[in-house]
Amino acid sequence: MRNLAQSSLPARAATGLAKGATLSSRRSAAASFLSLVLVGVLALFITSCSGKDPQDTLSSVGEVAKKQQELFWIIFAWAALVFVLVQGLLLFILFRFRRRSENEMPAQTHGNTRLEIAWTLAPVVILVSVAIPTVASIFDLAKEHDVSMQVKVIGHQWWWEFQYPGLGVVTANELHLPVGEVVAFDLQSADVIHSFWVPKLAGKQDVVPGRSNPLTIKVDEPGTFLGQCAELCGIQHAQMKFRVVVQEKAQFDQWVKDQRTPVQPPGDPAMVKGSLIVQQKCSACHTIQGLAGAVGKVGPTLTHIGGRGTIAAGVLNNTPENLARWIRDPQEVKRGALMPNLGLTEDEIQAVVPYLLSLK
Repeated sequence: MRNLAQSSLPARAATGLAKGATLSSRRSAAASFLSLVLVGVLALFITSCSGKDPQDTLSSVGEVAKKQQELFWIIFAWAALVFVLVQGLLLFILFRFRRRSENEMPAQTHGNTRLEIAWTLAPVVILVSVAIPTVASIFDLAKEHDVSMQVKVIGHQWWWEFQYPGLGVVTANELHLPVGEVVAFDLQSADVIHSFWVPKLAGKQDVVPGRSNPLTIKVDEPGTFLGQCAELCGIQHAQMKFRVVVQEKAQFDQWVKDQRTPVQPPGDPAMVKGSLIVQQKCSACHTIQGLAGAVGKVGPTLTHIGGRGTIAAGVLNNTPENLARWIRDPQEVKRGALMPNLGLTEDEIQAVVPYLLSLK
């Protein structure tokens, strides 16, 4: 018996060591996991402290965007409170009721009426607190406004067309608005589902074929704001951008006057050559008011393309080099775009570029 007891001692010691090693490895794994979580949280915090983003939804300028931002902060505050309470309670339970030894059995709890009532009523209170301002905001945004101007927006693959019915102006990829005035948008699509979104001015609104969706925007200060399609619409969805240029009333009126003015026949022989090439190669797809035969509707209007800040729906800045690159090989810039390679020679491209940039 003594020999049996003595022989079992090493086995028990080995078992104890194995259990200790297992417990130590578990603690090490838990510490590693916690470290990864902390690193992830720190990384998210650092990235959130980046510089001012041109499409920052939390830096709203438009009246609609401001109301939506107020609602966002209300919901975020409740979500943060729930997160802190749940995670705090979870950590408290993990440490307060943790297993302190291998032979310890945690205390068993079977039902707690007060606690069950509390965690049933708490979500109800939170949901009601979120629902009331949400419904109020929905009705506030849906009410009719005294509209001063209407704009028809048509989404194409992959560019934007802007029509001003009351002003007789049609442009593309660059929307001009007067500051402080309520503008009503009629959103339509020429092909697939798109989504009209200017983060600093208003929330997203779907642009659906065969349907007109309304959107109202009022901008409180002048500036240039970036917008884009927010609905996956094809291979160049990410490159379906546009700019919103908000101007003082006098500047906006001047812009409208310039847009209404047809282009004049060029006097420079080099410009004449460029206009003839555009007339022959581009007029079937593009409109240029004042250029005979240039009445195409397939692509964006080119009437005042020289006055726009970007080309190819925001892909490139509107410079001579970029415009030549776009004309030379559109598929290299924006693969899948309907703009074909016209097969122009370098001499023809160098004649076309100055002419198009002169259309302001």
